[in-house]
Amino acid sequence: MNLKEIQNLIKFVYKSGVEEVKIEREDFKITIKTKKNITKQILVEDLPSNNIIAAQPVSSGQQEIVQEPTSNAAAEELENENHIVVKSPIIGTFYRKPSPDKPSFVEVGKSISEGDVLCVIEAMKLFNEIESEISGKIVKILAEDQSPVEFDQPLFVIDPS
Repeated sequence: MNLKEIQNLIKFVYKSGVEEVKIEREDFKITIKTKKNITKQILVEDLPSNNIIAAQPVSSGQQEIVQEPTSNAAAEELENENHIVVKSPIIGTFYRKPSPDKPSFVEVGKSISEGDVLCVIEAMKLFNEIESEISGKIVKILAEDQSPVEFDQPLFVIDPS
């Protein structure tokens, strides 16, 4: 199962309202648990090599990703004020800079144009540039640099006016 299939499965489970889904095949095992539309745990194991795809280690050898509901509430509140919230299209590690010695792609208050790179998200050793789909001004940056992010997690708030 590739990353795109996993992302689509997570999106489907999230939208369906199911609380838990387990899939086991010869080469991998995946468990997705949700509750009240908040993703609580996503576990992906590649059984032959025993690799686990996730972000934060847990003492039992499993890994867990927890989405903070407060950031979604803040994003929805700002979105109601005609602001646009840019959300993560993938699970991975959020980076505000192209490299540690370079300046950030964007800062709060900076005007951006359609197609400008907002950040980079690393997923499975691939660095994915996240580009703006609108022009406007950065109102708020909701994710911390070098932190794990979930699929559909709010990253930026943009004022399109």
